[in-house]
Amino acid sequence: MAGLVVKPRARILHGHDWVFSSEVLKVFGNPTDGEVISLKDGRDRLIGSAIYNSKSQIVARRFSRQRQDLDLDFFKRRIAQASEYRDRRNIEPTLRRIVWSESDGLPGVILDRYGNYFVLQTLTLAMDLRKDLIVKAISDLFGNVTMIERNDSPVRKAEGLELQSGVLGGPAPSRPITVEIDSLKFNVDLLHAQKTGFYLDQAPNYSAVANYAPGRRVLDCFANQGAFALACAKAGAADVAAVEENSENVAAGKRNAERNGLKLRWIEQDVFAFLRGAEKAEAEYDLIILDPPSFTKTKSGLKDALRGYRELHLRAFKLLSKNGLLATFSCSHHVSETAFAETIADALVDARRSARRLRRFEQALDHPVLPTIPETEYFKGVLLEMMPGR
Repeated sequence: MAGLVVKPRARILHGHDWVFSSEVLKVFGNPTDGEVISLKDGRDRLIGSAIYNSKSQIVARRFSRQRQDLDLDFFKRRIAQASEYRDRRNIEPTLRRIVWSESDGLPGVILDRYGNYFVLQTLTLAMDLRKDLIVKAISDLFGNVTMIERNDSPVRKAEGLELQSGVLGGPAPSRPITVEIDSLKFNVDLLHAQKTGFYLDQAPNYSAVANYAPGRRVLDCFANQGAFALACAKAGAADVAAVEENSENVAAGKRNAERNGLKLRWIEQDVFAFLRGAEKAEAEYDLIILDPPSFTKTKSGLKDALRGYRELHLRAFKLLSKNGLLATFSCSHHVSETAFAETIADALVDARRSARRLRRFEQALDHPVLPTIPETEYFKGVLLEMMPGR
């Protein structure tokens, strides 16, 4: 088997599963892109089997510490193990992320389940080349289900892959499907909505934030299709305003509100522009939710991202009532929890406000985090309560 010899201080020797091009000591056996290769240390000891792609900055991704091929039995075993882990966590079986890439030993594979619809992403070349095997494994494990491909994520470009989406097997959904979270019903367009259709990583947090909503004036920023706003309205908020720039999301959010018999105000506008206008109008809210899309996909964009987070929090702090609450989230992997906390602190100083942290938020349990692979954790959030200035 062809493979790589890694340098003595390569991160894979310290628990990580990636090998960057700068960490390769020697290439042997002339491996081809998408092939399974062996990884060895400088003493010629096997440290695992990996998928290879010379076009990527991450040239190898280990998927086993043994010698292992990517065959049907392997995919069935790994997907079954991933599903069983979620069973033990008591995660709703028909609405869950079944596979979360490296966290489940399938680098570049993401698999979400929405009832009888399974949405697949293959974000690495080797897994994309074996897509048919993965689909067969899913069918063998779960029966006759509809398989949808959402390979329209820009991260595929780093692997030299084209963007594409469509139905891989089974009957295509003729209209958006309905999912239910904490007795709230949402219409989800699996073929066109963001990510794989819904933000499953936030699912436990909708009700967690809504617990603080009764009797409060709520502002949901970057509302998407209104999950936080609807949860707060259902919990008994005095007033709920949802700000969302995308007209299609606003239309979908209004349909979701009608379907659940809930009333809220939709504001189709850029969030930053809305917050500036609200400050001039001396508006005030008791609970503000900030759940923006990722502000940067690259390290080079980190400085601009932090500048954006700082302004966003500054504007929000100025709109909060005396004992107001802020639930704020970041899904930007390159923004660390420390950097996020420091940015919030800086914004508090700029706004001349003080706050107490009530709790942290994390990505849902069906998006497990591996301590040895920090990249498996991208989501962070906090709930803050304003307090008298000192």
